[in-house]
Amino acid sequence: MTHKPKVLFFSTGDATRSQMAEGFLHAFAGDKFIGVSTAVKTPDRNPLTVDVMKEVGVDISNQHSEELAQSLKEHFACVVTVCDAARERFPVWPFTHNLFHWSLPDPTASTGSPEERKTVFRRVRDEIRQKVAEFTKQRVPGSRHNAAEEMKS
Repeated sequence: MTHKPKVLFFSTGDATRSQMAEGFLHAFAGDKFIGVSTAVKTPDRNPLTVDVMKEVGVDISNQHSEELAQSLKEHFACVVTVCDAARERFPVWPFTHNLFHWSLPDPTASTGSPEERKTVFRRVRDEIRQKVAEFTKQRVPGSRHNAAEEMKS
C-alpha cells in the first residue's frame, strides 16, 4: 500500500476558496494526494463556487469540507492557507513543516449584480487554478499541471 500525502486547504472564511483548491488538486494530481478542505467560519461554500468550477470542467458538487475541529486532529503533509492577507490574518499551523500561504481575495465578499459577483468568483478561481497547478508541478513527477492550460479553452 502506497502512502498518499494529505494536503489541507484551509480558509479563514467559508469553504469557497478551499474547496476550489481541493477540486483543482484532484483534477491536476489525480490520486497522488488526499485533498481536504476546511474553513473557520463554516465548512459550507457559496453556490456560485460549484457553477464557476463546472465552467472549467471540475465538478465539486459532491465535495464536502471537514469540520475545523476534525482537521485539527489530523496530520497533513502540507497545509495551504487561502485567505486575503490584506483583510484576514494567516493562521498559525504549528504541526506542519510544509505551510504555504496563498493570499487570495474572498469572492463571497464581492458586491454588485449577480454577473459582477460571478466575475469575481471566476477571477479567484483562475488564481487558485494557477497556484494549484504550480503546487502539483513542484511535488508530483508527471503531474497533469498542464491541465490548467487545457482548462482555459
